[in-house]
Amino acid sequence: MRPVAERLVAVRARMRELEHAQGELVIAIGGNGGGYAATDLNEAQTELGVVLKDLDLGLLDFPSVREGEDVLLCWQVGEEAVTSWHRLEEGFAGRKPIDWSE
Repeated sequence: MRPVAERLVAVRARMRELEHAQGELVIAIGGNGGGYAATDLNEAQTELGVVLKDLDLGLLDFPSVREGEDVLLCWQVGEEAVTSWHRLEEGFAGRKPIDWSE
């Protein structure tokens, strides 16, 4: 159990660093841009290849491509595997089951 707990603490610390960087980018972009482009915010969110949507629910999105379209694979704590996806603008409410045979 110790390695899992230690890893969890390390990951949470890194998430806090990324959240701080994201917050600074949101403020800068919301003002006059601060020399940042909107894509800089996206890069900060996806640096680890995952976007934390809701820490309390353990809701994660993973950038992916489906039939040439950028989409998000969606997973939530308690689910056995990644079984859902949604378009970028749809969010959790737009989840659809993944058909792995496609």
